[in-house]
Amino acid sequence: MRRRVVMLLTLATLLLVSAACGLLEEPPTPSTPLEAVPLEETETEATPTKVPAPTEEETGETAETEEMAGDEVAAESDATGEVTAGEEATAGSGERRIYTIVAGDSRVRFELDEDLRGQRTMVVGTSDQVTGEIGFNLSDLSTAEVGVIQINARTISTDNNFRNRAIQNEILDTGAFEFITFTPTGVNGLPASIAAGEEVAFTIDGELTIRDVTQPVTFNVVAVPVSAEELAGTASATISREAFGLRIPEVPSVANVEDEVDLYIDFVARSREG
Repeated sequence: MRRRVVMLLTLATLLLVSAACGLLEEPPTPSTPLEAVPLEETETEATPTKVPAPTEEETGETAETEEMAGDEVAAESDATGEVTAGEEATAGSGERRIYTIVAGDSRVRFELDEDLRGQRTMVVGTSDQVTGEIGFNLSDLSTAEVGVIQINARTISTDNNFRNRAIQNEILDTGAFEFITFTPTGVNGLPASIAAGEEVAFTIDGELTIRDVTQPVTFNVVAVPVSAEELAGTASATISREAFGLRIPEVPSVANVEDEVDLYIDFVARSREG
């Protein structure tokens, strides 16, 4: 009898601890469909690079050769009905376009290690509710801009429902802070121009806000302009939980949660004009 009472008291204590940690409460659901924060258009649009027209002295065989070559390319394009990646890049590289990160086709995730029931385990949380806008001109990357990146924190999930409730209700407090935002302040390391299909690596400095804490963060980005209409890539950064005040609730079987958290954004962005 005494043993049974002890077991019941232990169970009641665990239930109280779970309730206190938000493990028994259903997390809040997204309040609205995720939409990109519009990237402010600059007053002066990027001017396409123009090749000077040949002078009278330069006209002749060279101009005729270029004209013949152009005719051959046009004829070949008309015959096949296809446009090569190089031609497509040229067609879309003379103007600045706005690309929107597509929620559903893109994914954000975090990774960190913890001891779960005595075993070292990697925790992975993911969401496909991430969006933002990017503006650039393939032929003049000095005009590149990145708008505010938003993640709906209420959609982040792992492989464990108890952990999900702790993350939603306690760690991130998504009832009060639905969105995680990254506000870029600078884009660094871009080349002068790039062609479709060519990979480029650069960094984005900015302010990351989780709950009510904002810290400077730099994302390392590897991206590829798939075409004039689509950009794809991955952005990664490492942050400190403690720096953002993200404290882990004390729950049975979980210990030694890593302070460093790796963040990744696998994005697909498509042109408004596409």
